[in-house]
Amino acid sequence: MSSRALSLQAYLATTRGTGASDLPPLPPRPPGQLVWAWASGAERGRALSRLCARLMAQNPDISVILSGDTSAHSEMPHVPAPTERLSDCAAYAKHFKPDLVLWAGGALRPALLSSFRQENAHLMALDLGPEGPLAPAAARWLPDPAPATLALFHSLYTTGEPAARRIRRMGVDAARVHATAPLMDSDMPLPCPAGLHEDVSGQLSGRPVWLAARLRGLEARDVLAAHRQAVRLNHRLLLVIVPSSEDEAQRIIRAAAASQMRVCHWDMGESLDENTQVLLTEGPEELGLWYRVAPVAFLGGSLLTGTGGEDPYEAATLGTAILYGPNVGKHLDSYTRLVDAGAARIVRDADSLAAAVLHIVAPDQAAQMAHAGWDLISSGAELVDRVIAEVLDTLDTKDTA
Repeated sequence: MSSRALSLQAYLATTRGTGASDLPPLPPRPPGQLVWAWASGAERGRALSRLCARLMAQNPDISVILSGDTSAHSEMPHVPAPTERLSDCAAYAKHFKPDLVLWAGGALRPALLSSFRQENAHLMALDLGPEGPLAPAAARWLPDPAPATLALFHSLYTTGEPAARRIRRMGVDAARVHATAPLMDSDMPLPCPAGLHEDVSGQLSGRPVWLAARLRGLEARDVLAAHRQAVRLNHRLLLVIVPSSEDEAQRIIRAAAASQMRVCHWDMGESLDENTQVLLTEGPEELGLWYRVAPVAFLGGSLLTGTGGEDPYEAATLGTAILYGPNVGKHLDSYTRLVDAGAARIVRDADSLAAAVLHIVAPDQAAQMAHAGWDLISSGAELVDRVIAEVLDTLDTKDTA
């Protein structure tokens, strides 16, 4: 037995435990072929849940069980994973006996993964970052079980070549390791009614436009103040405000009235003309249109504490350069990736927002940022397609075996 395999066996020996089982009652195993999906971290969990939903849409005969930090879904039950106790992990794996396991993130569970492998599951690791996979802490005298745990996987998808090199150095078969993009929670682009984009673009007559998307009422004062500063230097600049809800719209309407700028109430049928400075809508129903019209968007909920910000991939998918405030904890990884790619920029107040809008609304700058965002979204979509293809091919092979 190799030293790597011995490290895993030594770790498993410490997880055998004694006494009564901690495993709660488990729901029945769904019929047919089963995918069991686990993720660490809320953003990664949302992305994996979305991937699994797409998988089921392509093959409705497949069942999925979600676990870890995955997001709840009406057609995919969420069943918590057992504690890292070998007997409970073995019973859990034997009960569900998944045909395939999707494991997203570097927080490894050697006892559980080993138990799934014992039940002949096909194991796929996703979103392994350059920081390196980590196994639970074991006794100091034990060797690290992470390399042997990684060797259990049939395929491993990393977030880039540096992460792939790190895993290959740990002794994992290079043919199993794939350097790809991060796993991202990107959905289909928001729709836009046929012909409406061309009609609105015609009304704008080439005016520069920026968008405040899913704005909260308490942010309106800063956004309007930023626009007031910006139009002093670019008098044709138009601000489009799309509130996060109808309730927020009423607060924003009052703030716009107090700004003493020329406002067009779009949903009331008012006409847009050359003198309009602010265009107000009453809800996000036509947001797909405005992302297509505006090359630059400030994403609401980001100047306020407690909201966590909005999903930036919604804008990036439609080729929009992104501005955002500092409070985006709910989607921090997504914003960080977009900033690193050159597709997003942080602002902190009305002054920095005005300066950013004036800089980025220039066609060459907006196009550069939009292209960077599109490249990132495209690479993430390619990863999802590749993973789904492997899942379907693997399950087809199991079905005919």
